[in-house]
Amino acid sequence: MTTGGVPMVEWGVAREDAELAVLAVHGRGQDPSFMRQTADRFGAAPVRFHAPEAADNTWYPQPFLATIEANQPALDTSLGVIGECVAQLEFSGFPPERVVLWGFSQGACLLSHYVLTTAPRRFGGIVLFTGGYLGTEALRPPDGEPLRGVAAVVRSIEEDPFVPPHRVEDTAAALRGAGASVDLRIDPGTEHIITDEACEAATNLLAARHSRG
Repeated sequence: MTTGGVPMVEWGVAREDAELAVLAVHGRGQDPSFMRQTADRFGAAPVRFHAPEAADNTWYPQPFLATIEANQPALDTSLGVIGECVAQLEFSGFPPERVVLWGFSQGACLLSHYVLTTAPRRFGGIVLFTGGYLGTEALRPPDGEPLRGVAAVVRSIEEDPFVPPHRVEDTAAALRGAGASVDLRIDPGTEHIITDEACEAATNLLAARHSRG
């Protein structure tokens, strides 16, 4: 766990041996242990995971398709937590270009919104499992393609009970509009799950990012 700032649960290779840091953001009603269990399904990679925990295990109160106002002030608070985590990682030796953002469900929604509205920049990669940006309105990509060269893996389930495929597709389009290279796949099904293929795709992104140095 980090000292000072936002507490984060850490696991993976030793910090001095890690080529990348992964900021792992859990979903509603979950905690960092869920992300750690899911990371165990990834292949080996020279990365160190860092996972903050939301107050009461919820980053914002209402569904992500509600108005932005309906999720305030919790949304801005949670976006600030993500920003502080990124700052702490940079202080510990992982600048944004060596940080991969990874979220599931509400965590994927929060990271989508963060990277498209709050801090669009060249991160080491983006992995979004079953989530999309927040709000009722279509989100205009940030100007200037600030995500140019950033690889993004976006995965979801066609009939997921909480996340409709159109918002996942719209989020992928916004990421592309910001310059990211997006690998989008929506598999058939009705459950709110992370597939083995999604874990493999995340592993491949980490391996590819590592091979580029």
